[in-house]
Amino acid sequence: GLPLVVIECKKPGLNEDAVKQGISQFLRNQKSDEIPELFAFSQILLSVAQNMAKYGTMGTSEEFWSVWKEDDLKAQEAELSALINKPLSAADKGKIFAEKQPHVQKIMDSLWRDGHRLPSAQDRAIHSLIRPERLLELIFGFIVYDNKEKKICRYQQYFSIKETIRKITKVRGDQKRQGGVIWHTTGTGKSLTMVMMAKAIALNESITNPRIVLVTDRVDLDDQIYKTFLACGKESELAKASSGQNLIDLIEAEKKSIITTIIDKFESASKKKDLKVLSHNIFVLIDESHRSQYGVSHAKMLNMLPNACYIGFTGTPLLKKDKTTAQKFGGFIHKYTMNQAVKDGAVVPLLYEGRMSELRGNKEQIDRWFERITNGLSKDQKADLKRKFNREEEILKSSHRLEEIAFDIQQHFKANFKGTGFKGQLACSSKESAIRYKRFFDSFGDVSTAVIISPPDTREDHTDLDESNIPEVQAFWRSMMGQYGSEEKYNERIIKAFKRSEEPEIIIVVDKLLTGFDAPKNAVLYVDKKLKDHNILQAIARVNRVCEGKVHGLVIDYRGIFGELNDAIDMYAALEHEGFDRDDVKGTIVNVDLEISLLAQRHTNVWEVFKEVQNKSDTESLQRHLEPIDRRQDFYKRLSAFSNTLQLANGNAKYQDETPEDKKSLYMRDLKMFIGLRASVKQRFGETVDYAVYEKQLRNMVSRFIEADKVKVIIPQSNVFDEAQFQKELEGIDGDTARADTIASRLKRTIAEKFEEDPALFKKLSDMIDEAIKAHRERRLSDLQYLARVTEAMDAMRGKNKSDYPASIWNSDDAKAYYGVMRQEVVLDVSDADEIFAGTALKVHEAIERHKIRDWSGNRDVQNKMAIDIEDMFYSLKGRYKFDLTPEKMDEIISTVIMVAKRRCSSNTHCTIFAIILG
Repeated sequence: GLPLVVIECKKPGLNEDAVKQGISQFLRNQKSDEIPELFAFSQILLSVAQNMAKYGTMGTSEEFWSVWKEDDLKAQEAELSALINKPLSAADKGKIFAEKQPHVQKIMDSLWRDGHRLPSAQDRAIHSLIRPERLLELIFGFIVYDNKEKKICRYQQYFSIKETIRKITKVRGDQKRQGGVIWHTTGTGKSLTMVMMAKAIALNESITNPRIVLVTDRVDLDDQIYKTFLACGKESELAKASSGQNLIDLIEAEKKSIITTIIDKFESASKKKDLKVLSHNIFVLIDESHRSQYGVSHAKMLNMLPNACYIGFTGTPLLKKDKTTAQKFGGFIHKYTMNQAVKDGAVVPLLYEGRMSELRGNKEQIDRWFERITNGLSKDQKADLKRKFNREEEILKSSHRLEEIAFDIQQHFKANFKGTGFKGQLACSSKESAIRYKRFFDSFGDVSTAVIISPPDTREDHTDLDESNIPEVQAFWRSMMGQYGSEEKYNERIIKAFKRSEEPEIIIVVDKLLTGFDAPKNAVLYVDKKLKDHNILQAIARVNRVCEGKVHGLVIDYRGIFGELNDAIDMYAALEHEGFDRDDVKGTIVNVDLEISLLAQRHTNVWEVFKEVQNKSDTESLQRHLEPIDRRQDFYKRLSAFSNTLQLANGNAKYQDETPEDKKSLYMRDLKMFIGLRASVKQRFGETVDYAVYEKQLRNMVSRFIEADKVKVIIPQSNVFDEAQFQKELEGIDGDTARADTIASRLKRTIAEKFEEDPALFKKLSDMIDEAIKAHRERRLSDLQYLARVTEAMDAMRGKNKSDYPASIWNSDDAKAYYGVMRQEVVLDVSDADEIFAGTALKVHEAIERHKIRDWSGNRDVQNKMAIDIEDMFYSLKGRYKFDLTPEKMDEIISTVIMVAKRRCSSNTHCTIFAIILG
C-alpha cells in the first residue's frame, strides 16, 4: 500500500508549461511544512500532460527532471497501439471505476466508442517507466543515493547498462566475456553510470562472486570515481589502490569487491610480482578509455588480468585513427551523443566567440636586444636560441598581451556573470602565464581568481623550456605549499571554494581540471591555449553542465581554436560499422554572431504576442491581454529568449560597435517595460509558476543596463537619529539585552556607513560598543549596565554628549569632526591644547566653507586652495607652539580633513543647496 509512484496529471493542451507546473507542485509538496511523508517511500515521480511527460524522484530539482525515450521506438509504438486500443471486459471496467464518479466512466466510455487512437507522450512515459516489470527493475537496480541525494537513472544509462549486461552474460562455461565501449558525451552522468553498472553486475545472478576494478589514467579522475562510489554508500565494498604493491594486495586478498586504481599502478605492480589472476568474473571498467588503451601499463593490466571483461567508457567520440579502441574492448555497446544530450536537456548548449589581441613589435629593437644578450654565443647557438624564442608559444607569453587579455576577461566577466553565482575558467598554455594572469587580475581588483597547477618539476603542453627553473613559478608553488601544506589540500580547498563559495570567481588552469572536472556553476571557459582532437571537446565540455538559471555554456577563444574545433568534429566522422558519424556531434557549438543575429527577430516575437492590442502604450490593455494563462506562458517564453540573446549581445564588442545607439536603446527600453509587465501580470493573476530559472541573468542585466523603478519599502528601517521613531521601535522590544543588542547593531551599521564623516568620533564609539558587547558576553556587565553603555554611545553619536568637546565648537558638527582628526594625530603639550585645537578646527571649517562652489568635491583646484589655507594654519600653529609635525604627516592630516569635508558634504542636502547658491 506504500506509494512507489506518484503522478501529477494535467489536462490536455497545456503540455510543457503544465508539466513544469506539476513539477513545481511536487517540489512545494516535499517541503517540511507541506506533505513530505507522501514522498518518503516514493521511487518515481511523474508530471504528465497529453504531449509531454517528465520524471524524477524525491528531491530531484526542476532542471534535472527528464524525458524518457525508448531505444526501440517503433517496437514501443506497436506494443502501445495494441495495448491502449484493447477492449476491456465489463469486469475490468467495474474494478477500474469502482470508486469513480459516474460522469468519469461516461467520459471514458465516450472516448472508447470514438474508435482507434494513437499513443501519446503520456502513454509512452507511463508504459516506459511504470509497467510492472520495468518499475521493479528501476527500483531494484537504477536508483542510487549520491552523497545522500536520491537519483534515478536517465534512459541512456538504463539502456547502456542493460545492453552491457546482455553482452557480458552471453557466455558458456569458462569462455571469456566480451566487453565493449560505451560513449556517453561528457557531462551526462558517466560516473553514476559506472556506479549503476557495478551494481547491475553485482546483482546479476548468473555471475558468481564478481569483482570490479575501476581504472582511470589521472589522479583527479581516480579521486572523482572513488568519491562517487563512496557517496553512493559503497564504502564497505570499496578500496583505492595506493601503490602497485597495494594493488597486488587488494586483488589477491579478494576482500573488496570494488577497487579503484590509476592504470600506471599496473606497471609498478608488475615490477613487484608476476601476478596473474585467471578469474572470468573480474570486470575492468576503464574511464576515458580512448586515452589509456595503449602503452606499457595497458599491456601489464592485460597480463595481470588476462581473462577479465573490459568495459571502456568515454565522454568524447573516438578518432578514426583510433578505431582499434573499440576492437580492443569488443566493439561498441552504446552511444549517447552531444546532439542527443543537448536536445534532452542533459547538458546545456555551447556558444562560441572568438577574440584576439594583435601583437606588434619593433624589429630593429628586438634584433639589437637579442645581439646584446647573446654576445659570446656561436652563430649556431644564436640560431638555435632564436628558433626557440620565435616559437609562437613563447611570443604569446608577452606580458603586454597577457595584460590586455586579462583586462578583457575581467570586463567580460563583470558584464555577464559577476553577481549571478556563475563561475569562469581560464585555460592557458603554461604555469608562468597562469601566474602572470593571476597577478594582472589581482592588480585590477574587480574579479577574484585562483590558480590550480601541478608542481613546477613537471612539464606541460610539451614546451621546450622546463618551467621548474622559473623563479616566479617556484615562488608561487612555495607560497601555495606554505599556505595549504600539501598539493592535495591545495587542490581540494581551491576546488571546493570554486564550487561552493562566492570566491574565487575564475579559476586559472594549465592542464588540470580540463577533463573530469564537474562544476555546474562553471558557465564560461576562456581559452588562451592550443587544443586539439578529443582534448578540445573535453575542455569545452567543462561548461556544459546543467545548473539552475544556466541557459548555455560560453567558450571565449583567444587562440583561434575554432578551426581546430571544426577539424576535430570532422575527424569524428563515420566509423562505418558502428554508425558514428558527424551528426553525432554537429550542433555542439553555436557561433555567437549567429545567436546575436536573431536578436531583432526575438524582439519582434515578443511584440507579436500583443498584435491584437490597439494601444500598445496602454499598460492596462497589455495586462488584460495577458489574462489567458497560455498567452502569458507564451509571452514569458518569448521574453526569456529575447532577454538571453540581448544579454549575450551586450557583452559583445562587435554588437556594441556596429549597432546604432537608438536601436540599442530601443531594445533596453522595451526589455525594461516587458520585465515590469511580467511582474505586474504575475501579481495580478495570482500566478504560481515562476520563471526563477532566468532571474539571476535578468538581475545581472538590469543592474548594469536598465534603470530601476523606486524600491518599495515593506518594513521601514528606523534611523538612530530619528529619536521618536527609534524610541517607539525600542518600546516594542522586550528585555534590556534585546534592546541593547538592537541599539548596538544599528550603531555599528551607522558607523560603517558614516565612518569617514568623523573618523575620530566613530572609531571611539566603535571601540566603546565592541567593549560593551564583549564585557556583557563575559558577564562583566549586567543587562542594565549593557543597555546604559550602548545608550551612552547612541547619545554621543547624536551629539548629546557635548562635554567631550570644548564649548566653542558645541554648535558646529563639522568643526567637531575636524577637531577629532587633529586631536587624534597631533600631540600638543600645553594646558589649553583642547581650546587651541578647537579654535583651529573653526578656522579650518571657515576656510573650507569659503572655497566651496558647486560640485567642489570633484574639483581638484578648489581642494588645492583649501589645502593651502589649512597648511598655512598649521605652519602658524607650529610657529607659536613647539610640537613635532613632519611635512608628510601634515599632508596626511590635511588630506583626511578634506576627505571628511567631502563625505560630510555629500551626506547633507543643505550642502548642495549652499554650493548652488554660492555658485
